Amino acid sequence: MTGPGCRYVPIAAALALLLAACGSASPPQAAPTTTAAPAPPVPSVPAGTNVDWTTYHHDNARTGVGTVGPLGTLGIAWHANLDGAVYGQPLVVGDTILAATENDTVYALNTDTGATLWSAHLGTPEPRSALPCGDIDPLGITGTMVYDPATGLVFALAETTGGAHTLYGIDAKTGKVTVTTEVEPPSGDRLAHQQRSALTLLDGRVYVAYGGLFGDCGQYIGSVVSVTTAGTNPQHYAVPTGREGGIWAPGGAVVTNGTLYYSAGNGESTSGGYDGSDSVIALSPALRRTDVFAPSTWPQDNKDDLDLGSASPAVMGQWVLEIGKQGVGFVLSAGHLGGVGGQVGKVDVCRSFGGSAVTDGLVIVPCSNGPRAVAISSNGTPSVRWRATIQAAGSPTVGGGAAWVVDYDTGVLYALGVDDGHVLAQLNIGKAPHFASPTLAGSRAYVGTLTGVVAVGGA
Repeated sequence: MTGPGCRYVPIAAALALLLAACGSASPPQAAPTTTAAPAPPVPSVPAGTNVDWTTYHHDNARTGVGTVGPLGTLGIAWHANLDGAVYGQPLVVGDTILAATENDTVYALNTDTGATLWSAHLGTPEPRSALPCGDIDPLGITGTMVYDPATGLVFALAETTGGAHTLYGIDAKTGKVTVTTEVEPPSGDRLAHQQRSALTLLDGRVYVAYGGLFGDCGQYIGSVVSVTTAGTNPQHYAVPTGREGGIWAPGGAVVTNGTLYYSAGNGESTSGGYDGSDSVIALSPALRRTDVFAPSTWPQDNKDDLDLGSASPAVMGQWVLEIGKQGVGFVLSAGHLGGVGGQVGKVDVCRSFGGSAVTDGLVIVPCSNGPRAVAISSNGTPSVRWRATIQAAGSPTVGGGAAWVVDYDTGVLYALGVDDGHVLAQLNIGKAPHFASPTLAGSRAYVGTLTGVVAVGGA
């Protein structure tokens, strides 16, 4: 498949838009290999400098806000055809795009041209035919990587044949693999687990969350595992349920005041005592649960697969907003999540999947039938400020005065007005994986697609 078709859509210059465009497990089947292209030369990426977008939705608070330049016209700047689908959000480090594929390959691409600077193939991904269920074929690197400016390493979690889960630390300048360590879920069948949540870097440790495969088959239990950036001293947390409770929302942990907030999916329990699933979980850096919230309807939600775990929490000031498959937006106190039924406020919003963006007093929420913006008053009362008229279900980001969202099924990138959600511009970029989210840096947006990475810039 070649690069996607595109059309140029003018935008009023007065908008000065926008964009952006604006260890017991078996080792991987194949040893990591690195391939460096002879040209262009690898740009200098000094650790800790010139870093633009190093983690999912830009920062550990997952605000999804980037700095992008104004444009009058949207257009495809380049399309890099890689060796598999790019489910994770591309990262930007200096003049380099870092992207990972379901074929277990990490690429460094030139921001200007999309040319491959280096590639590191980490192993053989798991074919769908070898999995008990699922909808990604093959299953390789799915969660968004994270870059560590202190070490100059980009970290990726790769699944390889036999269900092995291995964390790799790769030098972002050269593509050399310097860290390799098994990071398996603490219980259950590793083949039934899927690593979809974005990796999180906090105080010299990498956090990896696990959920299940599409279809909820097999013995899996939602969990979080962390290791140091040297691949040592593993720690873990598991949802205290007998099965399921997957931590799979693409946004991964939202970090505020040193606490990691995750959302967990439904568990098997539908009666009796609360089993810790269908929840928002607060974890300490040592992965001790310090707080939890669950709807009072958790038994029925578990029964009907209406869990909170389909979307990551969003933090705005003292409030945490969580919206899952039930479609209800729960406002929680960041200092006290409230336990079962302990929300501060709630409002009907939408069925939400993915990660939100937080900007200017609004949480812009990914919805299955188009994004919505939610405001939270000083007393914690939520309200829906606007609803976009488009059906795009991707996870929004914000930059250049616009909210950017992908209709991944039709392959269209939209720029929406932040204040009212109206369409400012749109561009065909090619079909993208579920929950795709644009990266905004410099004068472009970068989106992972089913065939690689597309860069959107000005004509």
